[in-house]
Amino acid sequence: MPKINVRAIASTVAVRNAGLGTLAFLLVLTACTASPPEPGAGTASSGTAAASETATASTTPATASPVPSATSTGPGEWDERVPPLAGDMVIASKVTHEWAWPGAGAFQTTHENPVPIAPPPAAPLPTLYSIGSGQHPANTPPYDQLSFRFEGGFPGYDIEVVPQLIADGSGEPIPMPNTGSILEVAFRGAQAHTADGSASSVTSAPPAAIGYVALTKYASAGDFEGVVSYGIGIGRPLDVLPETKVRVVEVEKIEQGKHLYVVAIQFDRTSW
Repeated sequence: MPKINVRAIASTVAVRNAGLGTLAFLLVLTACTASPPEPGAGTASSGTAAASETATASTTPATASPVPSATSTGPGEWDERVPPLAGDMVIASKVTHEWAWPGAGAFQTTHENPVPIAPPPAAPLPTLYSIGSGQHPANTPPYDQLSFRFEGGFPGYDIEVVPQLIADGSGEPIPMPNTGSILEVAFRGAQAHTADGSASSVTSAPPAAIGYVALTKYASAGDFEGVVSYGIGIGRPLDVLPETKVRVVEVEKIEQGKHLYVVAIQFDRTSW
């Protein structure tokens, strides 16, 4: 009867047991490791960003999470000059007037606000808080922009091309040199002064001579009896074709801790 090599059998069994133990350990390790997420899982949809680039006449509701103003602010109102704070977000945005040439009485928007819109010490009317400007040459179409930011609510407004800018109250002409044509915006049911009427409510604004391609300058034309008026200089004269088209965007937002109602007026600079 042949001799049984006990040491060899024991060694073989030990090797097999070690292999099974290693395999079991690997299976347990695999089960505890999270699988990589599918592309796009857990991230915001790219459709939100695309929607902010597209002009739409419908209001965009607020998203479930705050949207930083510097990255997604609705169609076109992107002229912030300071980093957003926690909680800054776009509440809603819409295009009130699509690209068109605003002839006499062409752009008219009505917002019905109660008077006063809030009890004292708040202002009784939507109050102009700041003015912003910006160039957007990479957009389609490329455009220059002047934005008026109000507190309290959106005012109504009329926007039209005028032969001359006239001061409210006095009726005196306001010079607008080196402009091809003048666009006047009259915000109705609004004010641009403090509650006691002693000072302007505008905390910041660009220089009057902006010097953009389509948007050359702007000037205040009055803050009189609930109407705040501005003239905006356009670099091309009225009789030059193609005419400079204008678009108007409204954006309700939280910016730097302020609840603002923005009316952004955009000027097509394609012809330049």
